[in-house]
Amino acid sequence: MFETSAITLSRSALRGNIAFLRSQLGDARLCGVVKGNAYGHGFMPFVPLAMEEGVDYFGVYSADEAWFITRHLESPPDLFIMGNAEGEGVEWAVERGIEFCVHDLDRLNSAMRAAERLAKKARIHIEVETGMHRTGFAMQELETVIERMKAHAEQLDFTGLFTHFAGAESQVNDDRVREQIAVFERARQRFAAAGLRPRYAHQACSAAVMNFPRTIGPMARVGIMQYGFWSNPETWLRYSAARGINRDPLKRVIGWTSRVMGVSEVETGDHIGYGNSAQALHPMRIAVVPVGYAHGFDRGLSNNGHVLIRGRRAKVTGIVNMNAITVDVTDIDGVGKGDEAVLIGQQGDQAITVASFGELSEQLNYELLTRLPHYIPRSVID
Repeated sequence: MFETSAITLSRSALRGNIAFLRSQLGDARLCGVVKGNAYGHGFMPFVPLAMEEGVDYFGVYSADEAWFITRHLESPPDLFIMGNAEGEGVEWAVERGIEFCVHDLDRLNSAMRAAERLAKKARIHIEVETGMHRTGFAMQELETVIERMKAHAEQLDFTGLFTHFAGAESQVNDDRVREQIAVFERARQRFAAAGLRPRYAHQACSAAVMNFPRTIGPMARVGIMQYGFWSNPETWLRYSAARGINRDPLKRVIGWTSRVMGVSEVETGDHIGYGNSAQALHPMRIAVVPVGYAHGFDRGLSNNGHVLIRGRRAKVTGIVNMNAITVDVTDIDGVGKGDEAVLIGQQGDQAITVASFGELSEQLNYELLTRLPHYIPRSVID
C-alpha cells in the first residue's frame, strides 16, 4: 500500500522458460535453484508459482532458506540444501525429510547421529571436490566416506552424489571443466564399486546444461535460466550459433516499476543532485523516482542508467541516492507526478533489461537480482 516500487513475476514467461528447459533436459529431473531469495524474485511468490507450473523440486543454499519455504507452504515441495546446514539445521533437515549436502566428515557424522536419535534416515548428497576448491570431499577422503556410509547404512539415504563446476559458462574454462567431469566420474565409479549408488549423480548447472549436455544425468540444478537469463552472453552465443537461431527462447520473468514523485525545472548552469557530476547545459525538466541504491538500483548507474517513462528512455542524471534517482524528462512530453517509471521491463516498444544494468554498472545479472530487497512487494501477473 505504501511501497515506493513493486516487482511483478510473469507466469507466461516462466511457463515458457520451463518448457524450454524440459526440452533440453529430456528425462532428467529439474531441480529449480531458488537460493538468494529466488535470485531476487522472492521465495514467495516464485516457489508457489513454479510449483503451479510443474516444478516439484527446489535447491536452496542453506537450512534457513529451506525453513522459510516450509514455513510458508502447507504442502512444501522436495527441497535440497546445497550448502550450509550445521548443528540444529542438520537435525531439523533429518526430521523433516529434507535433502542436504554433506561436504566433510563432521557433517557426515552429524547426519548419522541425528538420524539415529530421530530414528529417521538422513537424506544426504555427498559433495565431491573436483577442482572448484571450495567445499567437498577430496578423492583421497572417499575411502573413509564409503566405509562410514556402509557401516551406517541404516541411518543414511544416499540421495545424491554431486559436484560444482568452476566456470562452465566460459569457453576459457572448458579444459578445467572437462577435468572436473573426469574426476567426478572416477568418484562415481568408486562409490559404485563399493555398492553405493545414489539416486542422483548430478553435476549440471544452467551453463553446463547448455555447454556440456552430457553432464545432465538423472537431475540438473537449474538456477538463472528458469528466470529467463542466460548464464552469460557467451553461453547464448554458443547455443544460438550452433543452431543457427537468433531469437532468444527465454523470457524475463521479473518486472520492476515505480512512479514519478515529482517534476522540477532546472535552469542552464545549475547542478543536479549531490556534488557537481551533473550540470544543466540547457533548461531541463527533471523527474524524481523514489528508488535508489538502498532498493538495489546500483550507484554505478549514476549519470548513465535509464528508466522508461511514457514509453521513452529517461536517463539517470546526477548521483543515484540512497532512496531516489533523478532522470531527465526534458524531451518527454507531459510527464507528471504519478506516471509509471519502469526500472526493469517493457513499456511500449522499449525495454530495460537486467543485462543493460550490468553493462552499465559492471555487475553480473546474479548480483543485481539478488540485491533486490526482500521488502519490495512481489506479485504474479499473467
